[in-house]
Amino acid sequence: MNIRIISIIFILCTSSCVSNTEYDKTLSENPDYLHQSLKKLTDIIVHDIFSPPVASRIYAYPSIAAYEVIRQEHPDYKSFAGQLNELSPIPKPDKDKTYCFPLAGVHAFLIVGQALIFSEQEMADFKKELHDQYKKDGVPKQVFNNSIQYGEQVAKHILAWANTDGYKETRTYPKFEIMDELARWTPTPPAYMQGIEPHWKKIRPFVLDSAEQFVPPPPTAFDLKKGSPFYKELLEVYDVGVNLTEEQKAIASFWDCNPYVQHQTGHVMFATKKITPGGHWMGIAGIAVESKDADIMESAATYACTAIALADAFISCWDEKYRSNLIRPETVINEHIDEDWTPLLQTPPFPEYTSGHSVISTAAAIMLTHLHGENFAYEDYVEVEYGLPKRAYSSFKKASEEAAISRLYGGIHYMPAIEYGVEQGKQVGEFVVGQIELR
Repeated sequence: MNIRIISIIFILCTSSCVSNTEYDKTLSENPDYLHQSLKKLTDIIVHDIFSPPVASRIYAYPSIAAYEVIRQEHPDYKSFAGQLNELSPIPKPDKDKTYCFPLAGVHAFLIVGQALIFSEQEMADFKKELHDQYKKDGVPKQVFNNSIQYGEQVAKHILAWANTDGYKETRTYPKFEIMDELARWTPTPPAYMQGIEPHWKKIRPFVLDSAEQFVPPPPTAFDLKKGSPFYKELLEVYDVGVNLTEEQKAIASFWDCNPYVQHQTGHVMFATKKITPGGHWMGIAGIAVESKDADIMESAATYACTAIALADAFISCWDEKYRSNLIRPETVINEHIDEDWTPLLQTPPFPEYTSGHSVISTAAAIMLTHLHGENFAYEDYVEVEYGLPKRAYSSFKKASEEAAISRLYGGIHYMPAIEYGVEQGKQVGEFVVGQIELR
């Protein structure tokens, strides 16, 4: 009888171990919870109205945390430690403990993300929902606890690194100084908001040597004399703006990505919240990995690398924006050509040169092309929830080119900001790709 009882116990234990092993392998290949977490972070960024450069920082650190944890189960992927500026190796998992690394990685993502946003409770509620789902999926209690503890260890490490990037210090720096100079940027209607993040160049880049590593040529000299190069660029914006085709309007609206558009009807004012440019490209990264049914490791690598390229592109672009401090087309056209003209898109609250979307879209497209190929055709449905139809692209490059020219159609940039912005983004993107080694 005793021998029989022992045999039954042995069989049950063996079956449980086999089941858990099979389950862990299946879960490791399923990136759904990571995709959901990225989407939740985007929704909160939109809700909290973070500016485009700040949003890029919020995407980067959680994505890096998830990658570093999940790669513990994929030793063929290399750590970002030693590749990203001032990032030291994360804590190693305990060899004597069993982990569900996908759970630990998603948990680290959410912990880091929660620390960087305003709506912390919303992220906490979402985190609890995912924890409950992992438990329903059958993660053993001890494995669950080990994974949560490890995720928190890594999150703490990544947040300590984030706290040294200069962000907190820039919160105390003075606002952009408005000066009465013809060529210098001034706030634009209808909100006349202050210039956002004038000190963003002081944020530590992730891969770039410095914010000044890829400085574009200076913008065209301000000159309102008819026939001057600048005046011709100004007229181009105006002429395109008053003769827009329906397709050009659709392109401009699709790539607007203005997180805070203010509307005014009589004495009533209200705002529309939308995704940021970086958020749009993180959504495209999600479309890429989901459309090819990538596993969680490839998905984590795509999110992290795209976020890094975006973050460094914003730092590079914002360095130039507040160096040249160039006035927006809307201001000059209203004062010197047509006081009733308004651009199709609401002018963003920061200097004109270079075009942020041109820089960051090009950098992101170069990274995504490096990861997923030259002719990766896809349908972009990121903007559908904001009332815009999906658009089809034959490659990431084609999408980035459309994003860049959309700024002319929108009436918010002169062509040099677009053309040199694309070149600046290309330099940033190629450098980041060349410096990061995943395998």
